[in-house]
Amino acid sequence: MTYTETVNLIISGISVVICLLFAFYIFIAIVGLFACKKFPHAERKNRYGLIVPAKNEEAVIEALIQSVRSADYPQELLDIFVVAHNCSDRTAEIARNANAYVYEYNNTNENTMGFAIRHLFEKIEEDFGTASYDGFFIFNADNTFAKDYFDKMNDAFEYYDRKYVITSFRQASNFNENMMTVLYGAYFATSCYLGARGRTVLDTSARIFGCGYVFSSDLVKDGWDYYSLTEDLEFTAREYKKGTEIRYCDEAVFYDEQPTSFRIMWRQRLRWARGVIIVSKAHLASCIKAIFDPGRKNRFAMFDISTFISRVITCIIMLFVLRSLLLLLAPLFGESVYDAFLYWDGTKSWWVNLFRSTETGALFSVLASFINAYAVAMGAYLMTMFIGRKRFRMVSAGKTVLGLFLFPLFILSQFVLDIQALFSKNLAWKRIPHFGSRDSH
Repeated sequence: MTYTETVNLIISGISVVICLLFAFYIFIAIVGLFACKKFPHAERKNRYGLIVPAKNEEAVIEALIQSVRSADYPQELLDIFVVAHNCSDRTAEIARNANAYVYEYNNTNENTMGFAIRHLFEKIEEDFGTASYDGFFIFNADNTFAKDYFDKMNDAFEYYDRKYVITSFRQASNFNENMMTVLYGAYFATSCYLGARGRTVLDTSARIFGCGYVFSSDLVKDGWDYYSLTEDLEFTAREYKKGTEIRYCDEAVFYDEQPTSFRIMWRQRLRWARGVIIVSKAHLASCIKAIFDPGRKNRFAMFDISTFISRVITCIIMLFVLRSLLLLLAPLFGESVYDAFLYWDGTKSWWVNLFRSTETGALFSVLASFINAYAVAMGAYLMTMFIGRKRFRMVSAGKTVLGLFLFPLFILSQFVLDIQALFSKNLAWKRIPHFGSRDSH
């Protein structure tokens, strides 16, 4: 077997195995495209504490509180708790004037949202008793809600006997503001429609993305213990290992304001990427081990989270790049670089013959992989916009069409972010500017 054949065989073999492991994502997306689990109305109305960490959010905190107070849910059963974390503005004052329970926490050495949430739960235990609530919601300060949001979440929470974590549909409040918000809105909608929806229909665990989820007070009876840059992902991984199930309620819609600039988008997603690395280092080995635990009921969920935090998609892209680099070494083994790039899985590709030089041949090998990934992302975007066509009517036709071509770049930029995150050590929870944009509801 020649050097070229060996390289292609090894890389292709690894890629096929990885792609087969990921076939379930396609199946989940198809299920979510055609099916959606709805929950019967629950007669019991649970008492909830609403957890809101806020860092210089004076522009939006009052709108959140007003949105809660206008919800079609018994108001005496909804208590809003705001923790003003390292604030230098009027967040605490405005929240108090709006009749929320407010605690201030200043500690620059504990500069992630998880520490703010931990402090808030400590205060709730001291002043109210954590067990006096049936469940707790986690929100961001810029969130607002559909009027039936808490009713729909309560229906799902009750359906699972208050034992499961329930997450909800996340929609950009400023969806139509510019192309950056369109891409963000499509990104979160895709995770709901082509991910969480299918998982819940198939009765397997969804994942937490950011906020907009509720869990039993039993989960925090000993306090909050998730402090990483991506506490939502850490929460998901560790609760999976405990055997906790997570389900998705598609009818419960909450809104949040998405970044409008490339700079803020990159900074936020870089922090997320670094957070994934941190969670992977801490939990990947134990998550993989848990897949094979005798008697474990949520093995599929453990497999699911293991593939996510290992960033397998990025690994696949790196494999194709590695293949091209290895084939450039073919002359060291007495083989032609040109011939090396003519072969893919043992067959000559006629379109590669269009590229006669070594440099263009190597470039086209990588480009072909990029085009395939680009097409898949376009397909995901089209399915998402089709499923959510009634919810996304505020997005102009022009932005919708342009989004079809830009969304794949938004998704594929994750590869660059993952590489950059490997070398970005000193990231912290930094405030994302919010201006109270509301064009969706």
